[in-house]
Amino acid sequence: MEAKQKVFVGMSGGVDSSLTAALLVEQGYEVTGVYMKNWTKDLPGMRCPWADDLADAKRVAVHLGIDFKVFDFENEYKHKVVDYMIDEYKLGRTPNPDIMCNQEVKFKLFLDMALEQGADLVATGHYARTKDGQLLMATDANKDQTYFLYRIDGAALKKTLFPLGEYTKPEVRKMAEERGLATAKKKDSQGICFVGQIGIREFLSQYVDTSPGEVIDKASGKVLGTHDGAIFYTLGQRHGLELGGGLPYYVVGKDMGKNQVFVTTNLNDDELWRDTITLENIHWINQPAVNGTYQVRMRHRTQLIECQLEGSTLKLKEPQRAVAAGQSAVLYDGDLCVGGGIIV
Repeated sequence: MEAKQKVFVGMSGGVDSSLTAALLVEQGYEVTGVYMKNWTKDLPGMRCPWADDLADAKRVAVHLGIDFKVFDFENEYKHKVVDYMIDEYKLGRTPNPDIMCNQEVKFKLFLDMALEQGADLVATGHYARTKDGQLLMATDANKDQTYFLYRIDGAALKKTLFPLGEYTKPEVRKMAEERGLATAKKKDSQGICFVGQIGIREFLSQYVDTSPGEVIDKASGKVLGTHDGAIFYTLGQRHGLELGGGLPYYVVGKDMGKNQVFVTTNLNDDELWRDTITLENIHWINQPAVNGTYQVRMRHRTQLIECQLEGSTLKLKEPQRAVAAGQSAVLYDGDLCVGGGIIV
């Protein structure tokens, strides 16, 4: 009789990873649940939910009758994900820590440790599909998470299972309920990936010294008001400026050295629209993409836009609003996610 393949499932305490583990048990794998302890720090007014999530993951593992482990990545996570995010914001950019977490932690540290401990494969509750080391969009376009996974390489994908890639979120909740999983009705986590409900402003305030600065009308140079730190504002932002009266203002630029934020009421301002994008830190999942026509997504859940890839440059079929430096542009060829890069 052929030995069962061993799969270590990253269990976060949510419904997606809980059902992932359940489905793999049903499919005949030898499943071990793993909680990745990445962040445990409480913040003022916000208790980190890690202990509750760990308890929920354990509860599901007991229900399924599978082994359960905790991998402590807190030090590596602080260095590779949190510090990266803070440094990017200090430069006036808009990073995506979820993407870095997948690159450095879930599909590197977790994968390597799982293989060292005898796993043949790893699995997570991401909404995506993989085939022969390629990354494919999930069946449910609304929940597709390939945008966050584009910095994984093909070798890691060959060792990875995404059992939820063919399902919708309502189907996942229904299947979890049918299996009696304690997390079936648990709300999805919101906000920053590692601190739960707290907003980015509150988080950054704990790590970065900020001071009030000027809000300046780009066209006239007139000082319109003050802000509480240029680091908190991103291109195209409207809310939080508190200028009041008249037409709404939008952020069109920042001077981090002078702690100034520049705004405009002109929705057609050149700074708000881009039809050409330069990429850095480019990552291809398998072989480098050849120059040609692709579709690009520059934020999770935004529509795919046709573009021409020319080296490290993307020429967009139509101009896009509020494309911020530090965000990721992820390229697709139909359902196939080929890779992407960081927007300059």
